[in-house]
Amino acid sequence: MSRVCQLTGKSVMVGNNVSHSKRRTKRKFYPNLITKKFFIPEENEYITLKISTSALRTINKKGIGVCVKEARAKGFIK
Repeated sequence: MSRVCQLTGKSVMVGNNVSHSKRRTKRKFYPNLITKKFFIPEENEYITLKISTSALRTINKKGIGVCVKEARAKGFIK
C-alpha cells in the first residue's frame, strides 16, 4: 500500500534539500501516517485505516461515521 492517507488523500510531496552552500538536491516529504482500527457503529463492524495524524484529529471532531462517508464519496475508500 502506498503512503497515502485514506481519509484526506495526503500523499508524498517532493522538494529540495538545501545545503549551506545553497546546492539543491531532491528529497521527499512523507505524511505522518498511522495504521488504526476503528469501530463504525452504523455498520456494526471494524475497519482498519492508514490515516494521517491530522485526520485522526478530524475523526475526534466529526466522528468516524461522517469521515468514512466523506472519504467514500471522494473515492479514497472503496
